[in-house]
Amino acid sequence: MKKAIIGILLCIAAVQLARAQANLPGSTTATPTKQEQELLDLSKAKWQWMANKSVDTLNGLFDEKCVFVHMGGSWGKTQELNTIKNGFIWYKKAAVYGASVNIFGNTAILLNDIDLLAVVGGNEVTHAFTVTEVYLRENGQWKMGSLTFSTLLRPVKMAPNK
Repeated sequence: MKKAIIGILLCIAAVQLARAQANLPGSTTATPTKQEQELLDLSKAKWQWMANKSVDTLNGLFDEKCVFVHMGGSWGKTQELNTIKNGFIWYKKAAVYGASVNIFGNTAILLNDIDLLAVVGGNEVTHAFTVTEVYLRENGQWKMGSLTFSTLLRPVKMAPNK
């Protein structure tokens, strides 16, 4: 009897843990909520603004204390905007293969599985990344608090640029 009760409790715990998993890019989850979709759309627009070097629009999106973590270093909002404006990094194209968002009150963490075609120091390069975006909701508006690029070991999926 004791073993049966322990077995049942373990099964219940396993089901609870399985349901408590975060949304991850490429995972099969339910349809996003309105707020989750708003963030997914904002992230998608952000990639286009970065490709177009729309620093005025990005300036409104990035919180004053926003931090950016790249392969070559980390810096704040002003340096990131200058990096984009002056073409030190041109985020030419982001191919997004999966995106997910997890909201915790007024904070949202968005993950993107991407291949990024960029021009860095005059050289065109393509890398596979998981990009972590942290958003904060202030006065009814989402502001970016952090953008971090983490290199993936998977091969690049994006077709070569011609």
